Amino acid sequence: MRTPQQIESMFPVADRSAQRFPRLNALQLQTVRRFVRADERTFGPDEMLFDVGQSDVPAWFLTDGSATMFGRDGFDQESQLRALESGQFTGELHQLASRPTLTGTRAGPEGCRAVPLYAADLRSLIVGSADVGELIMRAFILRRVGLLEAGVGPVLLGRAGSAPLLRLQGFLSRSAYPHLVIDCSSSRGQQLIGDLALPADDLPLLICPCGRLLKHPSNAEAAAWLGINPPLSPEVVYDVAVIGAGPAGLATAVYAASEGLSVLVIDRETLGGQAGASARIENYLGFPTGISGAALTGRALNQAQKFGAEVAIPVAASQLAVKSMTSRPDALLQLGLSDSQSVLARTVVIASGARYKRPAIANLHDFEGVGVHYWASPVESKLCAGEEVVLVGAGNSAGQATVFLAPQVKRLHLMVRGSGLEASMSKYLIQRIAALDNVELHVGHELTELQGTRLGGLEGAAFTDRASGAAKQLPVRHVFMFIGAEPNTSWLNGCVALDDKGYVVTGAAAAASAGGGVSVVHPLETSLPRVFAIGDVRSGSTKRVASAVGEGAAVVAQIHSVLGAAVRLNA
Repeated sequence: MRTPQQIESMFPVADRSAQRFPRLNALQLQTVRRFVRADERTFGPDEMLFDVGQSDVPAWFLTDGSATMFGRDGFDQESQLRALESGQFTGELHQLASRPTLTGTRAGPEGCRAVPLYAADLRSLIVGSADVGELIMRAFILRRVGLLEAGVGPVLLGRAGSAPLLRLQGFLSRSAYPHLVIDCSSSRGQQLIGDLALPADDLPLLICPCGRLLKHPSNAEAAAWLGINPPLSPEVVYDVAVIGAGPAGLATAVYAASEGLSVLVIDRETLGGQAGASARIENYLGFPTGISGAALTGRALNQAQKFGAEVAIPVAASQLAVKSMTSRPDALLQLGLSDSQSVLARTVVIASGARYKRPAIANLHDFEGVGVHYWASPVESKLCAGEEVVLVGAGNSAGQATVFLAPQVKRLHLMVRGSGLEASMSKYLIQRIAALDNVELHVGHELTELQGTRLGGLEGAAFTDRASGAAKQLPVRHVFMFIGAEPNTSWLNGCVALDDKGYVVTGAAAAASAGGGVSVVHPLETSLPRVFAIGDVRSGSTKRVASAVGEGAAVVAQIHSVLGAAVRLNA
């Protein structure tokens, strides 16, 4: 167990301690009691209020005595996080969604009394009382930040820089799930491998706080065992099912859930989509100093869960079908999911976005995730610190990645297929790149070859000058790809109309694509009634975060119209 001094270092931002662990006054506690529907409980000395990993745990508001919050890692080592007194409360963000708790709490030496607020009542309090709700939300968010900094939770053991370890590390990081990474070549890693008698084929290893060992797990397996996702039932009918957890999908979730609709959001990969991988977005309204894509979409997730939206990642949509007559406004839609699951919804919003294109290079797959990257996060920047790297692309995402990576690396070669950056990149990013003395711009060049082996990793990249045909080789171990996008629509299997580039058409264009045989009522509705498309996946949309968020808000008004028609039909 850590010492009191180590406990304090778990939450190093001293001036925010009062915000992380506020003490409610008598009037605020009286407000809390108005939302409590369970009995106040008395806990004896050192009695456990709840343990790490328990599900459906309430937030306990102490009315007398004291308690101690603690964390636990994959080695079953317990860390005291904070002593709580009367007027303070337990919990963090997982309490909003009834997910397995990341912390535990036991009563102090004199015991304690506390009132519980379970997830639904807790959300009602946060929404229903602006001042108390703000205190609780800020505390929960800051506590999660503290847990991320502390490294409590599951342990990832693997070879530093390997594709499987990077994949898991990236998934947990973008899910804001606290974890600790140990390089198997370090002394601690070697000791672990010896103690566990692990063969190399078992790495990477995920060591859960419950003690379970997961050998080279998929992201979905990790999410299942860590309890990241809500249980999904084929009998539950959601008002809105959203495919895609980027800005468009999350905006839909926030606006729909805040207006009382039941919402499920799924995404096949990670939170935030392409925007979530942006190192810094500087032209989004209201953030004059910029904000990272991960921070922006993480805040949106917290907002959506505050209003009761359920979010499941990674869960892939595999099929969309209508359960009854499509012409009826009360028809249900069935969404097929990965692992043979399915859910029912009254409306569906396709916000599955777009993905970066893969260049036609024969051995590209050998280096994806280990030498070839499609986003630039702190995980990747740490891997290539002090090295020469190549970044391919000329859009805003490429510009944001360049600005983020350049200060971390020795030299960055920016490869642009066209004649310059002006046609596709915002001026502020062009100016920022021009001010970086370690960025070398190569216009009119195209990536043609990757050199290295699957076992040894990437060793170099070859480029061709499109005008002269001259070849250029660079001895680099990391290449970042931002070369345009293609829509994530293959899973739709033709159930809605697409344009000639594979993007979903909506409104009048959807009716026209169906040969005039479909009556599309709403501007964001597809050729299939009660199915909408927004954001980057929609044909003709403006590929900007602000536009995606705007469409997420707009589609909710159109959903209300559809659901209202169903209510009138059944009245």
